[in-house]
Amino acid sequence: MEQTGLTPTKADRKKFDLDLQYGQVREQMVADMLQDGKIEVKSERGMWMRTGNIAIEFESYGKPSGIAATEADYWFHNLCVGEEVFATLVFKTDNLKRIIKDLDYVKVVNGGDNYASKMYLVSLQKLFSSDVFKAFKDGI
Repeated sequence: MEQTGLTPTKADRKKFDLDLQYGQVREQMVADMLQDGKIEVKSERGMWMRTGNIAIEFESYGKPSGIAATEADYWFHNLCVGEEVFATLVFKTDNLKRIIKDLDYVKVVNGGDNYASKMYLVSLQKLFSSDVFKAFKDGI
């Protein structure tokens, strides 16, 4: 470990302790999510890189499916590059439903086998924009 020659102050130590506690609580939340929660995992292939959108299915063959039918507590959305997972987005399912409902624009497209599924195309840029964060925070 590199020595900086700096000695932590009491204030620095308190901030570290708070940051550590915050991190440990979030680590436990992830552990609980994986061990005790119901999860739904969807994987997005290369299209997301070209379009900047993710597809979230809500209907198939005229019946609720995907986000509209899941009983999962958490929605995992893998963003894949080739066969590798580049990143995984994780949402509380109810939060993702609310975010989609509150977006000012969501395109609906058909896809899947025989184009029998309907899905929301959600812009990743919009999903992580300040107005979505504000609407989310206001809805809590």
